[in-house]
Amino acid sequence: MGRFDKYAPGDILKPYIKYFVISESEHEQAYKVLPDTSLVIGFQYKGKLAQVINGKEENLSVIGVTGLQDSYRLFKSSANIGSVLVYFKETGAAAFFNQPVNELFAQSLALDHFFDCSLLREISEQLATAETDRQRIQVTELFLISQLKDVTGDILVTAAIMLIRQSKGMMRMKDLAEKLNISQGPFEKRFRKVVGASPKKFASIVRLQTVINEFPSTLSMTEIGYRIGYYDQAHFIKDFKNFTGETPEKFFQPK
Repeated sequence: MGRFDKYAPGDILKPYIKYFVISESEHEQAYKVLPDTSLVIGFQYKGKLAQVINGKEENLSVIGVTGLQDSYRLFKSSANIGSVLVYFKETGAAAFFNQPVNELFAQSLALDHFFDCSLLREISEQLATAETDRQRIQVTELFLISQLKDVTGDILVTAAIMLIRQSKGMMRMKDLAEKLNISQGPFEKRFRKVVGASPKKFASIVRLQTVINEFPSTLSMTEIGYRIGYYDQAHFIKDFKNFTGETPEKFFQPK
């Protein structure tokens, strides 16, 4: 199966990054990735990775960034693949990009759209010749520190994320804006720019993550749908299938 080893960031990057991952596999494999609230940068130091869209493989850049998604994605990796993955905190990526991160929504793009090509080539070479995980993490950290912008975090957006998580994604956007004492339009613009998706879309990701991670399998799908605010079973099944690629019944079947 390979390995997926997590590493904590150093003190300078802790406010922005959840963790780094060294991911390696000796065997070719196809796999599914469900939506998450983290923007991710990937540095491949060996092997190739492709995204599978409508049955066709589309090769991804050796160094790329993936924005927030609202539906599952399929990938296929070559044998002997190795990658450094950077999982940002919800508001963290905005401190490294000049562009609003909502422009990355549902996108997987080469990082040379955003950073100097010669610098990225240098990073690729350093990662390819690094001999240990710690060396690869150090190369990645130094690159990120060099790109860190002198920006002030948006306290209001951070508070909104906390409230959305506390409500398990079930808070109405009108209520959220009122609680934060800000008009809905300007607030949504600020949220998208920093987080990479609208607060409503972000909340829907959190809500369906809650279904997958927290609800016991003893509950019926109808009960789960009601508990997370779906009063139309067909709507719940449609959203869940878009999120995971499977109906709730099939997804929760014992593997």
